[in-house]
Amino acid sequence: MKTDPESFIRANTGVLSPPHVPEIRLHLASEAHDLWLKTEEELEEIGLPPPFWAFAWAGGQGLARYILDHPETVRGRRVIDFASGSGLVAIAAMKAGASSVLAVDIDPWAGTAVRLNAELNGVQIGFSNRNIIGEPKVADVYVAGDVFYDKAFADLLRPWFAGLARAGAAVLVGDPGRAYCPRQMMTALATYEVPVTRALEDSEVKRTTVWRFEPAEAVGG
Repeated sequence: MKTDPESFIRANTGVLSPPHVPEIRLHLASEAHDLWLKTEEELEEIGLPPPFWAFAWAGGQGLARYILDHPETVRGRRVIDFASGSGLVAIAAMKAGASSVLAVDIDPWAGTAVRLNAELNGVQIGFSNRNIIGEPKVADVYVAGDVFYDKAFADLLRPWFAGLARAGAAVLVGDPGRAYCPRQMMTALATYEVPVTRALEDSEVKRTTVWRFEPAEAVGG
């Protein structure tokens, strides 16, 4: 890394609460921060991958809200937060009483963001930057916010999530209507109207559904 992640995150974010999850505080970039204005080339020059960890995406906000409102989903259970980003959903799981939470994200910067955000909220969260797609079940609950934005990625996740569900894991997904979300493989648990920033999305409110993967393979995808 060309830039120290912790110094950069502290300098380019503020401590804010996502609008749909006011109980949680995160280091987030807002319109007031230069991070919003940097081009991909500028980010690449400082050695920074796209900073997904700097924003509270609608899928994650909806999923975190559901977990906080339904703590029995994770209470006393081992949780993996896949593609964790800022760690928002992981923090919600710990606040709701999970026995342990492992945040997983291949972006090495996310590890620092998760650590700083966990400290802000007084919880302990493990972190791994390994690619765990396809690995067997090692947790009781898997949570994933907003992961079906890309077809190739979705094609990898569908069979893995279905397999985890068949192995007995609860697999919960927060999705704001992305094109590749396999709704036919899941059961809807709740739907929220989540405030977001127009700079990130195509509207100021995203209808976000929390889904649970079912064990049976569905036809199509």
